[in-house]
Amino acid sequence: MDLLRLKACFSSVILLMILAAGAGVAFAQTQTSKSQEISDVDGQPVLLQHLPNYERVRASAVFTTDKAVLQSTVQKRSILEVLEFPFGTEAVTALYPEGRLLIVEYTNPQSSSEADTKIQQFIAEKPQAGLVYKRIGNYNAFVLDAPDAVAANGLLDQVKYEKTVQWLGEDPHILKKLERYMVTTSRDIMIATVLVIVLGLAASVLAGIAVGFIFFRVRDQKRAHRTAFSDAGGLTRLNLDGLSEDL
Repeated sequence: MDLLRLKACFSSVILLMILAAGAGVAFAQTQTSKSQEISDVDGQPVLLQHLPNYERVRASAVFTTDKAVLQSTVQKRSILEVLEFPFGTEAVTALYPEGRLLIVEYTNPQSSSEADTKIQQFIAEKPQAGLVYKRIGNYNAFVLDAPDAVAANGLLDQVKYEKTVQWLGEDPHILKKLERYMVTTSRDIMIATVLVIVLGLAASVLAGIAVGFIFFRVRDQKRAHRTAFSDAGGLTRLNLDGLSEDL
């Protein structure tokens, strides 16, 4: 009898563990499919709305926080093998004429920077045809199957990282910012002062040349119409100063 009770208790414990594990998996799946930022307007993840011309590509847009789902959506890209998807990482992809745009957003600059290093290393070692990549803020953005690299880069330029960081207390970098501001302002003032002095000197020289030229022209015109005066009593004199009329 005791053995039967022991088996029943053991079976109950096993059943509870299975139920707890199932609940944990379901909770994890719910968490991984939920965005950390939801729009107050339409309830959509904010990252979706950062796609260029989102309304035009809404039908093909896919949002996920799961790497396996992302790989399935973009058809098993080897470039994604180097990426880590820690909790909070989000991704969105959509089809454009320039190619398939993929944006992976990390929760902090450090994770995005580490991913960028891995991506750059992978591209250097294994160049991928039709792949164009760019880091934009915490976004690691790709254009896959791009027929034209220039057009793909133009598409990436339309992706804007629209988040800002604000300090709740005093900014710890305020002194560095003030120092940078003072250096930049002083440099600009010095450059402006030198330019003003140089331009002033140049204007003065040009004005002097113009005034001198006008003055001598006016004097020459007056001299040409002036009647020559002589006190030589009709005698012939040498015209050394150019004031006597020609005979």
